[in-house]
Amino acid sequence: MTELVERTVDTPAGKARVWEKGAGAPVGFLAGLGGMPAWLPMLDSLASRFRVVVPSLPGFPGGADYEPLDDLLDWILAATDLHEAAGLAGGDLIGASFGGALAAEIAALRPDLVRRLVLIAPYGLFDEGEPIADVFAQKPQTAAQILSSKPDAYDAYRARPNSVDEMEWTLTQIRADMAAARVLWPLGDTRLRKRLPRITQPTLLIWGADDKVIAPAYAGRFAELIAGPTKVVTVAGAGHTAEFDAPEPVAKAIADFLAAR
Repeated sequence: MTELVERTVDTPAGKARVWEKGAGAPVGFLAGLGGMPAWLPMLDSLASRFRVVVPSLPGFPGGADYEPLDDLLDWILAATDLHEAAGLAGGDLIGASFGGALAAEIAALRPDLVRRLVLIAPYGLFDEGEPIADVFAQKPQTAAQILSSKPDAYDAYRARPNSVDEMEWTLTQIRADMAAARVLWPLGDTRLRKRLPRITQPTLLIWGADDKVIAPAYAGRFAELIAGPTKVVTVAGAGHTAEFDAPEPVAKAIADFLAAR
């Protein structure tokens, strides 16, 4: 397995960090709430079979400035530009949580850019019968309990890197929350329902069985609206951050799906 490589790409929104590991066909990953403060073990597993490319969304650690992005269209364009700048055009795309909502938008509006799509507990829909939890109303010390089935481990993953000043890291986390909240607050509904029928690519939906943010029943709602062939995988013991909580089962489901012909 190759070592983790960091590079920077230029986009209309500004410079953005791109992490890359592995060899072979490119697979993009758009991270969920808070972005990626460190490399994920789930991506290590995928990097043994694919070239995993992780561009940082605006506002997230390593990302461009999010403040000029005034509305959802701005965000979709910024995510699409980032996807292309990272060299992912025509490859497979994985999106988790907030990143999942944007990955779905890219696949719907630019089908030429995405071969196969994987969505891990994506935002974008809203059902009054099963409302989405307001993650932005959580206290910092309790947020991990609603996001992850392994809150202590998740807090450790999100902890300040030794090379970063404590105040700087706090501001980085606040910035990431504000960026996501600009799109998702208060209900998490991006009106994605209107555009999901435009997704014709094969799509894998992964949900943690213990997701306390977006109920697993939302997987069925996504599957009903997506036009392309769709598969749903529910991961036992995982919460909203299934890619963190159950790295091996999630990586296997994704690898098997991407390798299928």
